[in-house]
Amino acid sequence: MSSSSRKDHLDDGEDEFQHTHVSRMQSLQRILTDTYGVEDKNLVDAIVALGEATAHIAFHLTNYVEHNYAGSQNLSGDEQLELDIHCDKAVFAAVQQSGVYSTVASEETPQETTVGTGPFSLGCDPLDGSSIIDANFSVGSIYGIWPGSTLIGRTGREQVAAAVALYGPRTLLCIALAESKQVFEVTLVRNRSEYEVSRPRITIEPDGKIFAPGNLRATTDHKEYNALLQYWLDNRYQLRYSGGMVPDVYHIFAKSKGIFTNASSNSAKAKLRLLYEVAPMGLIVECAGGSAIDESKDQSVLDIVIEHTDHRMGVCFGSTNEVAKYKEYMFVNP
Repeated sequence: MSSSSRKDHLDDGEDEFQHTHVSRMQSLQRILTDTYGVEDKNLVDAIVALGEATAHIAFHLTNYVEHNYAGSQNLSGDEQLELDIHCDKAVFAAVQQSGVYSTVASEETPQETTVGTGPFSLGCDPLDGSSIIDANFSVGSIYGIWPGSTLIGRTGREQVAAAVALYGPRTLLCIALAESKQVFEVTLVRNRSEYEVSRPRITIEPDGKIFAPGNLRATTDHKEYNALLQYWLDNRYQLRYSGGMVPDVYHIFAKSKGIFTNASSNSAKAKLRLLYEVAPMGLIVECAGGSAIDESKDQSVLDIVIEHTDHRMGVCFGSTNEVAKYKEYMFVNP
């Protein structure tokens, strides 16, 4: 198929996709209000907007054929795929149309950007895992919702909700409600026309011998991290690691147990952004009963102040007893 024919085909698919947005939005609205008791209409609209962004990103991913770089970098210095830009635009369009957001900052647009006068602000990574997408691995989107019109100087503890989308054989959206500490999953079904509850309650058990060790290059000059890795191997933990933060942490949600680490060293620096990735994911983990701590000190990631949009750090997420074992190995030198 030629490039022009492919574009015409995509335009036809986009038109058909747009016709389903009303039923898709209504289905997620009903889930939030009727099943999970969310009374704040603005918050319902804010989360529904993320459901719309997720559906549009899923459409782009399904029709992603040409693995082209855009010839540009984001302000963090990362090379941008054209797909990164499409996904970023999908999020901005959805939140602007909702009318309930005032500010958005994303990994591709890493500055506080005014999108309206609504009561919420959004920090997000529209396409987490673009470095592994060419192998058709699962990738995701990460969203954090803060009250007010600013994101800098805030903590993750102030979020009112967070969500993470996983794009694989199915499109899943895991939502955490901060006030009620409810975490649940919906799946985009019936040709992307409707959301349906697929996991009514997500919890993380205290123990779980599943590990996802990120940034393993750090073990070459981080003896504590290397010792922890050896502990996992000696005790026959199951390795579940893809190189994408979303699928690796989502596996903990799916299995209700496990540990994800992304530690750094002098030669392998931390890469995860507090605003776009760490704080939203940390809220989901803690609401599900797990622990989410800084890589090098016993502090919840939700209590760390976001100093700037490129604030980076290492983390440990997961089952409380597995995180306790992490601290036992990693915090030996005060």
